[in-house]
Amino acid sequence: MRWFLSSLLCLVPLVALGAPPNVIVVITDDQGYGDLGAHGNPVLKTPQLDAFAKQSAWLKNFYVSPVCAPTRAALMSGQYNYRTGVTDTYLGRALMRPDVKTLPELLAAAGYRTGLFGKWHLGDNYPLRPEDRGFQETLWSNGGGLAQPSDHPDAPRATAYFDPILKRNGKEVKTKGYCTDVFTDAALKFVTTESDKPFFAYVAYNAPHAPYQVPDDFADKYAKRKLGEDAFPKDGQPWAGKKLNANEIGRAYGMIENIDTNFGRLMKALDDKKLAENTIVVFLTDNGPGGVRWNAGLRNRKGTVYEGGVRVPCYLRYPAKVKPQALGTALAHIDLAPTLYELCGTKPKGAFDGRSFAPTLLGELADWAPRTLFVQWHRGDEPEKYRAFAARGPRYKLVQANGVAPNAKWQPKYELFDIANDPFEEKDLAADKPDEVAKLKKEYETWFADVTKKGFAPPKIVLGSDKEPVTRLSRQDWRGPKAGWDADSVGHWEVNFARPGRYKVTIRSDKDFATYAGRVGENLFDMAFTDGTVSRVSETFDIAKAGDGRVEVTVADLDGKNKRGAYHVEIEYVGPLEKK
Repeated sequence: MRWFLSSLLCLVPLVALGAPPNVIVVITDDQGYGDLGAHGNPVLKTPQLDAFAKQSAWLKNFYVSPVCAPTRAALMSGQYNYRTGVTDTYLGRALMRPDVKTLPELLAAAGYRTGLFGKWHLGDNYPLRPEDRGFQETLWSNGGGLAQPSDHPDAPRATAYFDPILKRNGKEVKTKGYCTDVFTDAALKFVTTESDKPFFAYVAYNAPHAPYQVPDDFADKYAKRKLGEDAFPKDGQPWAGKKLNANEIGRAYGMIENIDTNFGRLMKALDDKKLAENTIVVFLTDNGPGGVRWNAGLRNRKGTVYEGGVRVPCYLRYPAKVKPQALGTALAHIDLAPTLYELCGTKPKGAFDGRSFAPTLLGELADWAPRTLFVQWHRGDEPEKYRAFAARGPRYKLVQANGVAPNAKWQPKYELFDIANDPFEEKDLAADKPDEVAKLKKEYETWFADVTKKGFAPPKIVLGSDKEPVTRLSRQDWRGPKAGWDADSVGHWEVNFARPGRYKVTIRSDKDFATYAGRVGENLFDMAFTDGTVSRVSETFDIAKAGDGRVEVTVADLDGKNKRGAYHVEIEYVGPLEKK
């Protein structure tokens, strides 16, 4: 009898037994609202995503940040990115505070297997890496993406998207294949692993972000197509940006079609393993398009607080409980974590800026209490009040788009749009509705004071921990007034030495150098000479006590000219201090 009941239970769908759902969140990089066939693009082919859209709840008015790291911080935490310490995409401004609770942490505590496959962009070193933040299985790229200064120093920039050097569970590995295919292969292995635990898979493709590297068979499909404005619908705003580059558009479309193919592989695996019914799948993008191309008539693109920069595709499929539908309510990245928690049956402690829309998805809530959403982004170590922000209420949206560029002189210009009736932001109503402008501005001021009250001191990168035996510092995370990605940039890293001892420091540059100088903790080293010109050199230093410090290294030619910061500095704890 016991055998009979056990066999019978095997035939009952897990969802009928109340098993918690699996979760897959797929996010792409710099794919805009118009970069989907389902959104009216007549050129781009995305059959897998178009079919998925028909099976899903379409979140028609879904908002993210104007650039990627702030979006990812909000997605992982359910909090506005300023509250997490993330303000920007580089120069140490994309490091999420280690005390911020994350979606994978809380789902892991609820019994989930958790995996990240792709782009993290919230910290490359301990204690900020994905494996430090709740992900148990990882395959990921450094910094903001491949071919950037954070990429492995041995990676060829011209072909970085092919055979990339990635991090798998804390160790660097040389992979084989195109990056999107590689990330999908790893995700497929994870979701099809036999386990009695549900899974959460975060599949974060770095495509179609520039540089537009893509297999020829995908690029060739668009190489001879007409990709100018005459090939697309004329509704809404004209294309935003400088003179278009048809080759870049075609290659971006090839990257997106490749994403579509890989997304189809993921969905087929769920079907083959009979997991689709009880798996929540979310597809979204992290901001507007990175290049100049059709954006479904929305105003502007990535890097702006206009609709074209912050309104993105977002679809959620959960066949067991959510019917295909279109939700017009304004939702945002901060809402996804609390929604997934509720759909998964977990009740994590902690405050969220976002609100769960699970009851709306499930048809249990007819009314949605009005609220205002906020987005803001500009270059700089800390946010400035009124600079490049938008406040999106249930009907009206207040926009002050000036001041994005670093060290820019700017004057605020307030615009007001009736988004419900003017989604393309074509008619400014600020002069006609001053009371509405004042109301949204006051709400923004209250929000800004709240989310910035912790300040923006950069989190410390920990050196000498067993968690990360060798720490590679890159220009992605250095700070300082002269820090940047240019060849002559100079910056420093804010660090914490986990323990006293001897540390081996390896200095690497993309161009040969003959002299070097700098600081490691309290150790200052004046100009030292190499044996001829080299691309790397190593020193060993004694760190007398644990605690906070700085690392700063410059290299130069033999005559001291062409002084510049090192591209990478590798630091390894090699043993205790020698007894005197």
